[in-house]
Amino acid sequence: MRRAVATVLATLGTLMAFSQLGGEATYQFLNLVSSPRQAALGGKTLTNVDYDVTQALYNPATINLEMNNQLALNYSSYLGGISYGTAAYAYTWDRRTQTFHIGMTYINYGDFDGYDEDGNPTGPFTGNEAALSVGYARQIGYSDFYLGGNFKFITSQLEQYNSIGAAVDVGLIYINTDIDFNAAVVVRNAGMQITTYAGLNEPLPFEVDFGMSQTLEHVPIRWHVTLENLQEWPIGRSNPARDQSDLEGNVTSESIGFFGNLIRHTIVGAEIFPDRGFNLRIGYNFRRAEELRILEQRNFSGLSFGIGIKLNKMRFSYTHARYSSAANSSFFGLQIDLQ
Repeated sequence: MRRAVATVLATLGTLMAFSQLGGEATYQFLNLVSSPRQAALGGKTLTNVDYDVTQALYNPATINLEMNNQLALNYSSYLGGISYGTAAYAYTWDRRTQTFHIGMTYINYGDFDGYDEDGNPTGPFTGNEAALSVGYARQIGYSDFYLGGNFKFITSQLEQYNSIGAAVDVGLIYINTDIDFNAAVVVRNAGMQITTYAGLNEPLPFEVDFGMSQTLEHVPIRWHVTLENLQEWPIGRSNPARDQSDLEGNVTSESIGFFGNLIRHTIVGAEIFPDRGFNLRIGYNFRRAEELRILEQRNFSGLSFGIGIKLNKMRFSYTHARYSSAANSSFFGLQIDLQ
């Protein structure tokens, strides 16, 4: 049984390299990217206020009237045989022009062969987790600020162990339509486990992010900058594989200074032709690039790129994200206008 649990934990470790500081919280899947568009722009985008109904899974303050009757389905073939997907839908209640949002995130870790501590087989098992969210946003008075929130109900099953949790996301966004500039801050996954796996209470992957974006005045490009994991400084960890030894056998560990930590908090992205029926997207995640790069070898870790195509009432999206020379991910998305 211990080997079975260890196998699951080893698989979960692949998620920690991307979205949350490893080994410090449960329900790590909550901070995975929610759509191909978000993945293409570097992995965490907070400021798209338009038709993209999946955006509200990450920042509920972006819930708006354009999302009305939009249904989105997204799927990713992730690392290590893991697969996950998201779904989102929004509906506007006409009487008070209020838009409500519902979303789902689901992850399947695949099939495993179980063994006890003596190496005897105990049979196959699997692991999966899911989160159902309900969100709402509203304008603060007559200002340019909008406040939104998501409530999430979380379930998790890893072999014979089960856990249930609850969390909230709170987002605040500033929208300046005169210069087409948005800025947002999001507090994610503030909550707790209701029932634990084996009597041990674990924290949720709490996260604070800040983002900005703007469409250039004379060029059809919208740039994005996100500062992630602002709740923790420093964020960098020395990599033992990068230790250096001199002729006398003295070992010098990797040193991560202020700039090294700052850059690890930063994600940049750009969307070309953001308002057209066909657009191109590209992003760069500095933390992913720095932590997964191989010394003296160019492997383009941290780079992602994708496309979006609109055909009548359907939008198709695809993104390819580079993690390392041995691991890449593809993201597929479909959004349908049900009006």
